[in-house]
Amino acid sequence: MVQEIHQVLMDREDTCHRTCFSLQFEGNVLDNFAELKNIEGLQEGSVLKVVEEPYTVREARIHMRHVRDLLKSLDPADAYNGMDCSSLSFLNVITEGDIDMKKRKRNDSDSVDCTPPDYVMPGAKDRPILPLQPMSKDFKSPQCLKVLTASGWNPPPGNRKMHGDLMYLSVVTAEDKHFHLTASTRGFFVNQSTQETFNPKPASPKCSAHSLIELLNQISPIFKRNFATLQKRRVNRHPFERIATPFQVYSWTAPQMDHTIDSVRAEDAYTSRLGYEEHIPGQTRDWNEELQTTRELSRKNLPERLLRERAIFKVHSDFVAAATRGAMAVIDGNVMAINPGEEAKMQMFIWNNIFFSLGFDVKDHYKEYGGDYAAYIAPCNDMKGVRAYNGVDIEGLYTLGTVVIDYRGYRVTAQSIIPGILEREQEQSVVYGSIDFGKSVVTNDKYLELLEKTSKPLKILPHKVINDQNEEIQIISSVECKGIVGNDGRYYVLDLLRTFPPDVNFLPMEGEELSEDCKALGFPRKHKHRLACLRQELVDAFAENRYLLFMRHAALQLMSIRQKKATTTKESRERDGKEAEKSERPKLGGCTRGQGDSSKDPVDAEAQALVESLAEQDSVDDASREVINAACRAIGSLSDSEFDVRFNPDVFSPGVTHPNPQGDQFRKQKQLVKDAAAFLVSHQIAGFVKDCIEHSITAIDGQSLCEALHDRGINMRYLGKVADLLCQHKLLEHIHRIAVSEMICRAAKHQFKTYMQGVEMLCLSAAVSHFLNCLLSTFSNPHPQLPEDFGKKKNKKRSRHYPIANHGEEWASLSPQDMWSNIRTEVKEYFDFNLTCDSCDSAVETYGLQKTSLLREICIKCGVQVLLREYNFDSKHRATFTEEDIINIFPIVKHVNPKATDAYHFFQSGQVKIQQGFLKEGFELINEALNLFNNVYGAMHPEIAACLRTLARLNYILGDPVEALNNQQKAVLMSERVLGIDHPNTITEYVHLALYCFANQQVSAALRLMYRARYLALVVFGEDHPEMALYDSNIGLILHGVGEIDLSLRFLENALELNKKYHGQRSLKVALNHHLLARAFSCKGDFRAALMHERETYTIYKSQLGEQHEKTKDSSECLKHLTQQAVVLQRTMNEIYKSGSQATIPPLQISPPSASSVLELINIINGIVFLPLSQKDLDRLQQRQQVLGNLAENKAKDMPAIKEAGDQESS
Repeated sequence: MVQEIHQVLMDREDTCHRTCFSLQFEGNVLDNFAELKNIEGLQEGSVLKVVEEPYTVREARIHMRHVRDLLKSLDPADAYNGMDCSSLSFLNVITEGDIDMKKRKRNDSDSVDCTPPDYVMPGAKDRPILPLQPMSKDFKSPQCLKVLTASGWNPPPGNRKMHGDLMYLSVVTAEDKHFHLTASTRGFFVNQSTQETFNPKPASPKCSAHSLIELLNQISPIFKRNFATLQKRRVNRHPFERIATPFQVYSWTAPQMDHTIDSVRAEDAYTSRLGYEEHIPGQTRDWNEELQTTRELSRKNLPERLLRERAIFKVHSDFVAAATRGAMAVIDGNVMAINPGEEAKMQMFIWNNIFFSLGFDVKDHYKEYGGDYAAYIAPCNDMKGVRAYNGVDIEGLYTLGTVVIDYRGYRVTAQSIIPGILEREQEQSVVYGSIDFGKSVVTNDKYLELLEKTSKPLKILPHKVINDQNEEIQIISSVECKGIVGNDGRYYVLDLLRTFPPDVNFLPMEGEELSEDCKALGFPRKHKHRLACLRQELVDAFAENRYLLFMRHAALQLMSIRQKKATTTKESRERDGKEAEKSERPKLGGCTRGQGDSSKDPVDAEAQALVESLAEQDSVDDASREVINAACRAIGSLSDSEFDVRFNPDVFSPGVTHPNPQGDQFRKQKQLVKDAAAFLVSHQIAGFVKDCIEHSITAIDGQSLCEALHDRGINMRYLGKVADLLCQHKLLEHIHRIAVSEMICRAAKHQFKTYMQGVEMLCLSAAVSHFLNCLLSTFSNPHPQLPEDFGKKKNKKRSRHYPIANHGEEWASLSPQDMWSNIRTEVKEYFDFNLTCDSCDSAVETYGLQKTSLLREICIKCGVQVLLREYNFDSKHRATFTEEDIINIFPIVKHVNPKATDAYHFFQSGQVKIQQGFLKEGFELINEALNLFNNVYGAMHPEIAACLRTLARLNYILGDPVEALNNQQKAVLMSERVLGIDHPNTITEYVHLALYCFANQQVSAALRLMYRARYLALVVFGEDHPEMALYDSNIGLILHGVGEIDLSLRFLENALELNKKYHGQRSLKVALNHHLLARAFSCKGDFRAALMHERETYTIYKSQLGEQHEKTKDSSECLKHLTQQAVVLQRTMNEIYKSGSQATIPPLQISPPSASSVLELINIINGIVFLPLSQKDLDRLQQRQQVLGNLAENKAKDMPAIKEAGDQESS
C-alpha cells in the first residue's frame, strides 16, 4: 500500500524529519490507501516523487509529535512507564552487538571472554535484581534540545490565522538560547515573540524551513551534531526494538528515571489519543460500531478473511488501549459517574464511548451466588463466554467488546455500548433470556435460530425452563444469557458468565451424589461463590474422550455380532455376553486418555473403521441399530440413536424451574454434568501429574503452571488438590514448589485487593511498601511511612468523587502475623491446601522458595513496579521496602485476543508435517503461516515469535545455521518485547539462540546468552529445577570446547546432580552427563575420575539399551581408550619414582575436543538429532506417517458420520 511507503520514508535516516508530504506518480497524487498493484502504469523502474504539502493544524501537531518521538527514540522512559506500547529488550546489550553477521568483524582467533559472573555460578546464594536490566554503555541518548513545547501565545489570534499561522512553539536549545517559532501552512520559522511580548513577525535574519528538524539544525549547532549522532544510533537498532507492540507490556522493575519537560506527554495525559485521528476536538470513536462492522466484513476467500481479521485485530487492540486508560481514570477519580448520587461501589461510568462498571454486587444481584465474590468473578466468566462465541463466529450474532481491568485493588469491566440501551429500561431491552437468574424468562425465534448454530460447537443443549407465568420457554444458552436487539438492528448476546456447565465439585447440593473418585478427594466443597464453571478445554476433552469410548464400545459390539455369525458355539455366546455386560457402563477412572492418543492404539483405528463402515451403509439393520443404541447408553449420550454429548448449563441453577425435574432425560443431563466434573478429577488431573512425571510439561513459574493446567481444562481452584498429588512424587518436587508459591501469591493477591480499597491516593506508595514488608521482610514489626498530615480530618465531600468506600487507616495496622494468618486461611478456603508456615522465612525454609521469585510473582500479579535495586530481605532490624521503592502501579488487563484463523491452521498443519518427518513441507507451511500472521497482526505478536522459533529450528536441522541465527534473533527480540524480559518463553528463546550462535562460531556471544538464560532462570525459579540441568550442560560443554575445564566441570557436575534428582540414577540423561564429565576429566588428565564416570555411563547404557546397542559399544570403546591412557600415565609415573628427577613426563596424548564434536553433543542434549537415513528408510517412514496422519485427519469427520447413521435409524 502507498501508506506503507509513507511509513518507510518517515523511518529512514535521511527522510524521517518529513511528515507532511504526498507521493506523486506522473503528476497524480497517489491515494494513501491504494495498493501499488492497482496503480495504472506503475512498473519496475518507475519514479515516485515526494512533494511537500501545506500544513494544517492537525498536520502541524502530528509533525511536532513525530519530532518528539524522534528525539525520544533512544529513551526507555516510555517502556518503563508502560506508555505508547513501548517495552524493553536487552538482547543487544547482552551480546554487545556480536550477533549481527554483517557488522561482525572479529574472527575465530579472537580471545573468548568465558568468565561467568559470580551470581550465575552453580551454588551461588545471591539473587541480584540489578542485572535484570543491564544498561548499555551509551544508555543515555545525546541531548539535542532542552525544551520543545507549545507556546503560551497559542492559539493564534484571528488576524494571524489570516496570515497562515497555525500554532506557536517555544524552544530552549542546548546552548540555552530561547526561541519562539511559528508553525504556518508553509512550514516553520522563528518569530520575534518573547515570554512577555507577542510579535509574530519573522525574525531577522529570517530562519525558515518546511520541517521543524531542518529549522532547529539552522538555529542550534549542538542540535545539528547531536541529532545526527542520535539518528545513527537509532537506525543501527534492530527494527524489532523500535516497533510498537499490539498490547502494552509492563515491567515489574524500573530504575529511577529523570523526569524531563515534555509538552506532548503532558498533552497526552489529559486528552484521549489513540492514533492520530483523534486530534480534532470532539472526534471520539464509536467503538461498538467499529467492532461490529469489522466482524461483518466479507470472509468468502483468503484475501477477504485476512482483511477482516486484520481490521478486527486493529480495532480490538485500540479498544483494549482505550478501555485500559479509561479504567485507570475511573479508579483515579478522573471520570464523572453517570449516577453520582449512588454509593461509590454502585457507580457506573461512560468515557470515550465505553461503559465502565465496578466489580461489586450492585443491588444484591449476586446475593444468592456469593455477593461481592461472585460479582468479582462474573466478569472473567463472562469474558470466557465472549471468547467462546467469538470463536464460533456465527454471522448475525454479536457480542460486546469486553475488557476486564484490575487496578489498585479494583476490578473494572469495560464494555462497548449497545446502541439505544441507555435510553430504555433493561426489562424493555431484553427479548431473550432472564434478568433475574431465571424467575422471568423470555425467548425470541431469531435468537433461537442463531443460537442453534452455536449449540454443537459449544456443547450447549437446547432445553426448556418454566418462567414465573408458568410457561415453558425454549432456550439454547444459560438462563442468565440475555439477548438485546440494538437500535442498529443487530442481535447482541451478553452476560455469558454461565456459558459452560457448572462445576458440581464446588457446588454442594442436597440429594446429589458425586462419583467415588470425587468423594475420595473431599468433593463437593463449598466455594466462596456459586459461579464455578468448567473450562471450555475440559468440555472439549470430555466430549472427545466420550466419543472415543463410544467408538470402542460400538466396535466391540460389531465384532461380537460378526463372531456370532461366523460361529454359533455356546462358549462364544457366553463370552460375548460378558463382554457386552462389562462395557455397559464404563467407569471414568478406567478411561484411556482421549487427547490425541487414539492413533497409538490399533484397537481404536479398527473401531473407527468399523463404525465408519456402519455409517456409510445405505440402510441399517436392527442389529446395527442396537449396537449404536447400546454404545449411546454406555457413554451417557443424551440421545439413544446418535452420539450426543451436550450440556444443560442450567441443570443445577437454584432459581431455575425445569419442566420435568424427575424425568429420565433430566436425570441424564444432571449425570453428564457430574461425569464431566468426575472426568476432571480422575482423568485430567491424573493425566497432568503423569505428564509432569514424564517431563512433557516444563512449568518454571506460576504463569506457565497456570497455562499447563488450563490447557487440560483444570481450573486453578484445583491447585491444592494438584499440589497434594505432586507431593507424593519426589521427582515432582520442583512443580510442587511452584504450585505452593502460586497458591501463596494468589492468596496474597486476594488480600491485596481488599487492602488497597481502603487506601487513599496520598498513601499509595506507603501502603504498597508496607504490604510488601509484611509479606516478604524478615523484620517482624514494620511501620508504614505515613504522610505528615495523615489522620487529620478529611474533606468528606471530596471522597464521594472516588470509587473508594473506605479512607480509613486500617491498612496501616496490618502486621506480618496478620498477613500470613490471612494467607494460610485463604489458601485453605480457596485451594483446600494446608500451609505449614506462619511467616515468609518459614515458607522459604519449608517449601524451598526464594524471596526474589515471590517478589516477582506478586508484583506481576498485583501490577506493582518496584525500584531496580538490591533488596535485603533478611535484615531483622530494618524493613526491606520504603515508599521510594514503589515506582508505579499498573493495570492487569484481561481481554479476548482475536485469532488469525487461517494462519493458525497453516501453523498447526506445518507442525503436524514436521512431526511426520516432512521437514521441507512443514517449513513451507510455517513460512506461509508467518506471512499470514504478519498480514493480520503486524510485525509483533507472540504467535509470530513462535513461528520464527520453529523456522529457526528447521533452518538449523536443514543445514542453514546462519538463517537459523537470523530467525532466532528475531524470536528473542520479539519474545522480550511482547511477553517480557523474564518470561519463561524468553528464557527458552535465549537458550536456542545460544545454540545457533555456537554453531556459527560465535562462542563468546553463545556463552553470554547462556549466562543470561541461567540468570533469568535463577531469578524466576532458582537452581533446583530439571531445566537448570539443560542450561548447565550447555554451558559446561561450551566451556569445555574453549578449554576452560575447571569452570566446565562445575556446571557439568551440577547438571549431573540435578538429572539424578529429577530423572533417576539410571536415566539416559544421567548416562550422558557421566560421559560429558568423563570427557572433561580426561582433558584435565584425571583419568581415574574419567574412568569412574565412563563406567557409570556404560553400566546405564548396558542395563537400559542392551550390550549390542550403538551407545553401549561407543561407551565400551571410550572405556578402553581411557584405560589405555590411564595405564600409560601410571607407567610414566612409576618410571619417575624409580629413576628420580632425571625422567621427564612425555606430553599427554590429549587433544582438546573439536568444535564439531562439542556441537554434536550440544545438539543431542537439546533434543536435536540428525538421523543418517537412506532414501529407502525415509520413503518408508513417510508412508507410515502419512497413514497415521490420514487417520488423525479423519477423526474430525467421524461425528457427522455417526449422526447420519443415527438419522437413518430414527427415520
